[in-house]
Amino acid sequence: MLVDFGRKGYLAKARSQPDKVKQVLQKIKTDGIWTTIDAVRAKLETPIPLGYCNVGTVIDAPTRSDLMVGDRVVSNGPHAEIVSVPKNLVAKIPQAVSSEVAAYGVTSAIGLQGIRLLNPTLGERVVVAGLGLIGQLCVQILRANGCEVLGMDFDPKKLELARSFGARTVDLTSGEDPVRSSLHWTCGHGVDGVLITASTQSDVLMHQSADMCRKRGRIVLVGVAGLKLRRDDFYKKELSFQVSCSYGPGRYDPTYEKHGLDYPIGFVRWTEKRNFEAVLSLMERGLIQTETLTTHRFRFDDALGAYQTMNGQHAMGMLLEYDSTGNRPVQERTLTLQSTTSRAVRSDAVPRIGIIGAGSFTTRTLLPALTGNGVVREWIVSQRGVSAAHAANKFGFARCGTDVDALLDDSGVDAVFITTPHNTHADLVCAALERGKHVFVEKPLALNQDELTRVRECAEQHSGLSLMVGFNRRFSPHTESIVDGMKATPGSKAVIITVNAGSIPPEHWTQNRELGGGRILGEACHFIDLSRFLIARPITQVSSIAMLGGEGAQGDCASIHLKFEDGSIATIHYLANGNKSFPKERVEIFAGGQVHCIENFRRSRVLGQRRNLRTRRQDKGHHNEIQRFLDSLTEPTSPPIPLDELVEVSRITIEANDQIQSQLRAFTPSNLER
Repeated sequence: MLVDFGRKGYLAKARSQPDKVKQVLQKIKTDGIWTTIDAVRAKLETPIPLGYCNVGTVIDAPTRSDLMVGDRVVSNGPHAEIVSVPKNLVAKIPQAVSSEVAAYGVTSAIGLQGIRLLNPTLGERVVVAGLGLIGQLCVQILRANGCEVLGMDFDPKKLELARSFGARTVDLTSGEDPVRSSLHWTCGHGVDGVLITASTQSDVLMHQSADMCRKRGRIVLVGVAGLKLRRDDFYKKELSFQVSCSYGPGRYDPTYEKHGLDYPIGFVRWTEKRNFEAVLSLMERGLIQTETLTTHRFRFDDALGAYQTMNGQHAMGMLLEYDSTGNRPVQERTLTLQSTTSRAVRSDAVPRIGIIGAGSFTTRTLLPALTGNGVVREWIVSQRGVSAAHAANKFGFARCGTDVDALLDDSGVDAVFITTPHNTHADLVCAALERGKHVFVEKPLALNQDELTRVRECAEQHSGLSLMVGFNRRFSPHTESIVDGMKATPGSKAVIITVNAGSIPPEHWTQNRELGGGRILGEACHFIDLSRFLIARPITQVSSIAMLGGEGAQGDCASIHLKFEDGSIATIHYLANGNKSFPKERVEIFAGGQVHCIENFRRSRVLGQRRNLRTRRQDKGHHNEIQRFLDSLTEPTSPPIPLDELVEVSRITIEANDQIQSQLRAFTPSNLER
């Protein structure tokens, strides 16, 4: 699916994803066409690691683990020489199971989960519609479960293979009616269940599946099929229909997959990992045979040939074989590149930079903003390395990899940009400062007061180094123009900032309190800093009111009120329950008989005077803030944002978030009823 999608042009990709097209059109309305074009291009060119079935040998494992270095394991990591996966996505291979057989373990688990939802019992008759790789594995698992199987497909060779595993078959190319064949097979009663492992856009298969079933029969979709269901098919027989989700319970649950929190076996008997272990057990007993399923073998260096062969005739199980002779340095974590992208000539006057983190913000915003700044791009590292390698080739870095310490220990790096998950910011900032690097870190600076204290003390000990936080809104030309215009209107000001942030799923990493800290810490800090810059006085008081219940449960709908030393006030409405047709960010400053407005940082205006502000292309200040940071490397006495101000804004943000979280903890459903 990924390979086919990647081969399509822009128009074909748009046709295949109409929902995405609607999102693009909405983004054009709010953010403008050029910003949208940049975002779409960046999204489409982002590399995605292929594959999800592998067998390998453990080279490193946590101390508290049932795995040891040298163990053979199966995992759902991507096709790569070094794979890093959380503990719930890996299972130890029994000694009697060869690596080639075990490589089919993850794919078998997909079929097994569909069978578990079908819930077949001993002696039941089941149709497997589609005898590709997963269909053939399902035939064997169903036979091991004591079921009789009728397989359907258009390919005579696949039908022959299914018969070798004990199934009866229906050749769809011969004109044989699958419904009549299934009724004949069951003496007119109908089958107990249908497992759909085919891929088709047609609705006919679902209609046929319903016709094949007996009363109260079950249909489970593992593959892809048209889903314009006919009510009459299901109503008369009271059929049940379910869509199977990949390997089983735990799939797409970040607490299970990423953080390793297992489900209690007494309540969830079969999970992703336990399904992996179950199919390995079947393989150990010889109940799943894979030798005849393997149609091709490729060296890993020839993996492209494997992907190009996938849709060829009679291609089914294709094994990628890695070099296991020990010639490759498996612990190597960095690559030196001969990039075709030109880099600035090395000199003491030109900053040499390293980037930690290569996510979408880095590649779509930070690195384009650095282009043309005359820096030497030395390093870029990321957790898994694929994104770093892509960014290194595109933007012309000398080295890339996953080794943060190698970057920080490189005396040739002057400044480090940190764009990693929020919970790593404080540690990485201190580590970089202690190694003598100037630091630009994306917001937030810290997630709690203890981290902030540690960062402040470290920055004070290394006061000769620049520390910058990515509070870009203050550097926008719109903001600077308004601040310049307010010089003639001294006195107290009132600032109202409305952020129509939009909702994001609760499982998104930024919503995780330990990883992202929540959206107030991660995003609302922008607007606390903007208020601080517009009023240009210390913040003396903060109070926050959280919207409770319903859409406010995540803590991303709140009103933050700030009081300043000169009597000015600011109110920040950060809301996730609005509509995308409303501006995403609106800033209003009431001062001296005038109202200064910024809308989406695309246009700004002043009400109450004849002075007109020039409308600009959307500019949130990324280029300006980066240039100010780079300038500060040669003029360390003039930091873009004073350390005291960085700490003040971070402290106020943490305090506001603590207030909001306290209100959320105190709220119960009974409050809502009252």
